[in-house]
Amino acid sequence: MTIGIFSHADTRTRDAVLDQLEWDSEVDASAIGVTVQDHVVTLTGFVDTYAAKLAAERAAKRVGGVRAVANDTQVRLRLERTDTDIAADAVRALELRAPLPPSVQAVVHNGHLTLTGTVSTLFHRAIAEKAVRHIRGIKGIVNRITVAPGTMERDVRREIARALHRDATLGSRGIEATVSGTRVTLRGTVPSWHERDSAERAAMHAPGITEVDNQILVAWMATEGRDYDDTD
Repeated sequence: MTIGIFSHADTRTRDAVLDQLEWDSEVDASAIGVTVQDHVVTLTGFVDTYAAKLAAERAAKRVGGVRAVANDTQVRLRLERTDTDIAADAVRALELRAPLPPSVQAVVHNGHLTLTGTVSTLFHRAIAEKAVRHIRGIKGIVNRITVAPGTMERDVRREIARALHRDATLGSRGIEATVSGTRVTLRGTVPSWHERDSAERAAMHAPGITEVDNQILVAWMATEGRDYDDTD
């Protein structure tokens, strides 16, 4: 693995990320390089699936002290598959996701899959991408699915705040949601990427919302060094 040495804190974070990559059974870390500067992790090197690329990113985010991740790993397939085969698998994967409408379509070119269509919520847009990310042979995904503005709740901000409060995976007291038109902006500070992502997912269920601007900061305080499970 490639190793970059900066401050003592960054070196500790880098070592922890390397350990986490080695520990994660979804990741073959033998060809992944890690550098850390000012709490920003950069992943380089090669993985053999697109799912492994995403898994490496999730693993790095679990480590205490990580504030951002630049995932520059490249997908280098062990066995190439035809675009036709990948597209056929994508159709089946999307069909298995019951909430997705038939308007969601997949186009594949040189192993890169593009999703198009219209859905009712941002959550549906996300699960469409999740449905296809594990297909063998995919080198990358571009999600161009749009969210159709629908009938919004009278006080969508209050409903989002309630959803954040109900979510047992995060402490929502430090999270503020503001709504401007069809856009939600989340602000605040949480102790982990897991909670930051959970807050965003909660807001994505709101009807009529077409964009979530997640400005929540991750600050590792008393919980520094604790790992969180994230199997998305």
